[in-house]
Amino acid sequence: MPEMEYYFSDTGKELPEVYSFLDKLEAYLGVEIKRLSAERDFDHYMKMQGHLLPSPQRRWCTRMLKIKPFEDFIGGDRAVSYIGIRADENRKGYISTKQNIEARYPFIEDGLVRDDVFRILRESVGVPEYYNWRSRSGCYFCFFQRRDEWVGLLRNHPELFKEAQKYEKLDPQAGARYTWSQGSTLAEIAERADEIEEKAIKMMRKPKDKRTWQEILAEEGEDDETCLACAL
Repeated sequence: MPEMEYYFSDTGKELPEVYSFLDKLEAYLGVEIKRLSAERDFDHYMKMQGHLLPSPQRRWCTRMLKIKPFEDFIGGDRAVSYIGIRADENRKGYISTKQNIEARYPFIEDGLVRDDVFRILRESVGVPEYYNWRSRSGCYFCFFQRRDEWVGLLRNHPELFKEAQKYEKLDPQAGARYTWSQGSTLAEIAERADEIEEKAIKMMRKPKDKRTWQEILAEEGEDDETCLACAL
């Protein structure tokens, strides 16, 4: 589309595959994708939140590292934000409360579902590599990840898995556990990695089904609610 602007709100905690895909997308489109950054980094905002990890109930990371940089970038200009949610997804995603920003959903308007979107990707810039083991983009420690996706991070980026572990806090005296995955520490997930992976593979359907086991798990109801801004 003429005069279309492209942007990416960079949290500084993205997967390497995300940056690789952005480079490919820039080359394919022949335009710049503006990298937007928050005023301060993730660790600063976490300190401001009393060192509490972000969670589905406390999505301060989305608000401060994704939405605010975008709205600061738009300022007072009138803008139409095109959001890539598919027609087969039951969600609307981020809608700005600012009167000058209008949200549009082209995939929903055109009735495009998952197969259509992946076909478009395969026929153009290619499917992002993180889909080999993950169902979404976003931060490497995204709290919406399933346990099998944490295992995927362990297998593909063990150094990032260790970095994510450093954020978890255990308080035996108070019986409190501040973990990324509800009910399990990352150390516990690592100990059960083979078991978690085996369970996921067993859920594979007929051999002719060419979907990945991550995709099948998502359709079987194992998928958690998606971060509505990060996964756009």
